[in-house]
Amino acid sequence: MKSQKILNDPVYGFITIPSELIFTIIDHPYFQRLRRIKQLGLTDFVYPGALHTRFHHAIGAMHLMSITLDNLRIKGTEISEEEYEASLIAILLHDIGHGPFSHALEYSLLKGVHHEELSLLGIELLNRELGGKLALTLRIFKNQYERKFFHQLVSSQLDIDRLDYLQRDCFFTGVSEGTIGADRIIKMMDVKNDQVVIEEKGIYSIENFLSARRLMYWQVYLHKTTVSAEKMLINLINRAKMLRQSGTKFVLTEEFDFFLLHELKLDDFKANDSLLPMFLELDDFDIWGAIKLWKNHPDYVLRNISRMFLTRNLFKINFSNEPFSAEEINQMQEKTIEKLEIPSEDIDFFFSYGTVSNYGYLAKERINILTKKGKVIDVAQAADLPNIKVMSKIVEKHYVCKAKSVNLNY
Repeated sequence: MKSQKILNDPVYGFITIPSELIFTIIDHPYFQRLRRIKQLGLTDFVYPGALHTRFHHAIGAMHLMSITLDNLRIKGTEISEEEYEASLIAILLHDIGHGPFSHALEYSLLKGVHHEELSLLGIELLNRELGGKLALTLRIFKNQYERKFFHQLVSSQLDIDRLDYLQRDCFFTGVSEGTIGADRIIKMMDVKNDQVVIEEKGIYSIENFLSARRLMYWQVYLHKTTVSAEKMLINLINRAKMLRQSGTKFVLTEEFDFFLLHELKLDDFKANDSLLPMFLELDDFDIWGAIKLWKNHPDYVLRNISRMFLTRNLFKINFSNEPFSAEEINQMQEKTIEKLEIPSEDIDFFFSYGTVSNYGYLAKERINILTKKGKVIDVAQAADLPNIKVMSKIVEKHYVCKAKSVNLNY
């Protein structure tokens, strides 16, 4: 780089892009696309400030990774310049496989394909374009590098990804309960036996981190209004796919039309090199553009749900701690059919039910504490932290959501 590039981030202030290779990656169309994918999907229907993007998050995570590696070096962990850069690139690209609206449409446009699997394919694609310069990044991302702590920093229960998105989502939603003290957590990190550990004096910061994450899930990520909006969007896409695959033609971007027409799985992406670049053209704008066109479509399902989105007339949703019985579901569906005066075969587009779950701490993916005596223990084993043991329990909530009204006339 002729001069050092600097970005001004609202959460951390000035962020330096440390190398020519990283600048090239950030400048690549696949990465710039992340500017057009909101980090929290439809959560701005609840928190109007939640308009930040995957681009913001990726840059912020890279920044936190650089601070973390600098801190580990100070504490005596040897990290080469190649390892340093490769780790930054791994966290920078960890979300490059996300599709439109992030998690909301993860399993709707494609069949059972997780965004991390597409991120891996995206890194492999960039590696080929860049002449193999991301070889070490790939080994770290796939957990194939002999120094395992690098992968833990990219993907684990206490990774850099979570440290950034909790702070960032807290900042943009205004939900103060999500405050986690990432600076202190990073300062307390060390490496012992090739594993990331937290010094014992940082144990209460970890408890706060786990509690904050649990609260953010219920208050933000799994907020009932967000769940309702996401189910509406999924139903809308399912209807569009049904119509498109039965011969109906839409005015859409070429990429969106292709993925509505074809049911694709991960193996399809591995077998056909042209599919991933096409998928990496999709963003939120493809969907919103279609929704604006569909608001006047002859199909009453597309038309109604699109208009509901554009006016924020969301499905009514009810949460319950107990699962709904099949009889209760059938009764509610029948009442909804009668109230909306719709054909019974279309009820699934205006009525959804299911379960959401949340946990604070997953015991099988340990967070290790380094005691003052040099012993490494699981954070849940700390004698004076009973809350973490409680947070290990997976909590489920069951929901039913349905349209309030439908206009059958054009």
